[in-house]
Amino acid sequence: MPTIVMTGGSSGFGAVAAERLVRSGDVRLVVGARGDAPYGEALPLDLARLDAVRGFAFAVDELLGDAPIDALVLNAGGIRRDVDGRTEDGYETTFAVNHLAHYLLLRRLAPRLADGAAVVLTTSGTHDPATGAGLRAPRHADAELLADPARDPGTEDRPRKAAEHAYTASKLCVVLTVRALSERADIRSRRMAAVAFCPGQVFGTGLARNLPAPMRAAWSVMAGPVLGPPLRALNATHNTRDAAGGALADLALRRTRPPDGRTYAALRRGRVTWPEPSERARDLATARALWSDSAQMVGVMD
Repeated sequence: MPTIVMTGGSSGFGAVAAERLVRSGDVRLVVGARGDAPYGEALPLDLARLDAVRGFAFAVDELLGDAPIDALVLNAGGIRRDVDGRTEDGYETTFAVNHLAHYLLLRRLAPRLADGAAVVLTTSGTHDPATGAGLRAPRHADAELLADPARDPGTEDRPRKAAEHAYTASKLCVVLTVRALSERADIRSRRMAAVAFCPGQVFGTGLARNLPAPMRAAWSVMAGPVLGPPLRALNATHNTRDAAGGALADLALRRTRPPDGRTYAALRRGRVTWPEPSERARDLATARALWSDSAQMVGVMD
């Protein structure tokens, strides 16, 4: 029985993916969540606390025993209204939740991955300035500055723009993490497929839960039957929850496989494509530096 471990499977397109995984056949799905999960076996996980991430990984070990993990799907994430929030570990919240927590979980569970396993981390096309997404594009992937934007001389004075940068930079970190992971000898020798997955803009998900009420309302309206279809017709990056969830499930089950040398998948008009990520995301030196700096922050051996 294939075993899949997932975050972000309790709402939005992640819940769609979880449902598809459970209904695909003889699959055991373990979902990390703050509360109950509609599909799979739920274990408590708070991505804003690194100790909770370690606790979740330990609980996975206890639950699975000697069984390997056939797919690791790290899908949870969010965007905030400013960069004032700090986790109990002292790191800016968006960076900590979107990148550091998942990096730690990846490092902690990597030894359990089966040969030929799939590793899928959800990112965003907003990491690439060329997409013209309307959010402040990332200026760098410096872990120390992202963890404490007050030290970054380029941090915006406007809270919303600073928050946008924190989000897009954290998603750049995801692409770079997958790039660094794919270069590791143990991953290559065991024929694993590591992918950074951009679902495009999927309105009506929990991504906007920390934004002001008017923005949350607009987020929901744009997912509805009136505005949703024309928006998707006009913009290839707009996708439904069903399309995004189905694509994520197919990547986890390896029904969709990356072409040789590709680690970035982007859902466009409901179809998985394999474009190049941003120029900065392709920089191997930056990827290696982020990998090493993140290891120090979460307390694992590089």
